[in-house]
Amino acid sequence: MAIEAYCVKCKAKKIMTDPVEGTTKNGKPITKGKCPDCGTTICRIGAAKK
Repeated sequence: MAIEAYCVKCKAKKIMTDPVEGTTKNGKPITKGKCPDCGTTICRIGAAKK
């Protein structure tokens, strides 16, 4: 499953590696993963489509 998210460090959209679904403090769905180039944590608001 390829999920794209914006990497702030690289300043470009990247395909997330190791995506993990979770929730924010106020209960909204979020998907977190790593940038394949720099290793920074990148997030995308919303649940991953299955």
